[in-house]
Amino acid sequence: MTLLSVHNLHAHYGKSHVLRGVAFTLGEGSICGLLGRNGSGRSTTLKAMMGIVPPSAGSVQLAGRELAGGRPFTVCRAGLAYVPEERLVFPNLTVEENLIMGLAPARQGTPCWAIEEMYAYFPPLAERRSQKAGHLSGGEQQMLTICRSLLGNPRVMLIDEPTEGLAPKMVDAVTQVIRDIARRGVAVLLVEQKLSMALKVADALLVMGHGTIAFAGTPDELREQPEIRRE
Repeated sequence: MTLLSVHNLHAHYGKSHVLRGVAFTLGEGSICGLLGRNGSGRSTTLKAMMGIVPPSAGSVQLAGRELAGGRPFTVCRAGLAYVPEERLVFPNLTVEENLIMGLAPARQGTPCWAIEEMYAYFPPLAERRSQKAGHLSGGEQQMLTICRSLLGNPRVMLIDEPTEGLAPKMVDAVTQVIRDIARRGVAVLLVEQKLSMALKVADALLVMGHGTIAFAGTPDELREQPEIRRE
C-alpha cells in the first residue's frame, strides 16, 4: 500500500536548479535508501519534502493529503518526521527535556511511542537523562535526535546520514532501531553514504544524480549493476 508519493518535485537555491523532477513512492513499513554523491540532491529532497526548502513545483502526498508548499510545522503535524544530518539538539536542555519537546498526541492507526521506549533503545540516553544535550557525544546526539523525532508519532521518517561519524557499535544500534520502526509500520526514507549499510537495511534503493532519480530498484538489482554503483 502506497503511503507517501512524491511526483515531479523541483527545488531551487536561488538560480541553481537543484531538484529536477524527483519522483518515487514509499509503502507502509518500508525502508528506502536514498543514495548518491555529495551534491546530487539527496538532502535537498528531504528538505523540500518537509518544506524547509520550498519546492518550486511538484507534489508530495501523504495518504492522499497534499503537503508540497506547506510550512515545516504543518508537514510535521501531518505525519512526516525529519532527522537532519546536523542533529540540531537543544543544547541547553537536558536529554529528557529534549525528548519531551518531541512529544505529540497519538495518531489513529499510527504507532505511538513513549520516552521509556527511547531509553530502552538507547540505554546511554537513560544514563544521561539529566545531562544537558550540548555535552553529549556526536553519537549520543544522533540517538537523541532520532528519538525526539520518533516521539512525534510519525507515519514517515526522513533520516539524513544517521551513521555519519558513528562507531561501529553505535551504527548497529541505529540500524536495529530503523528496522524496528519499519516493523511497526512507519515508512523510512534513509539518506546514507555507506552503500554497505543501505544494502543491508533497505527494502528498496534510489540512486540520485544531478537532481534526478537515476536508479530505482531492490538491493539485489543494484548489486547486479556495477556501473551504477561505480558512478
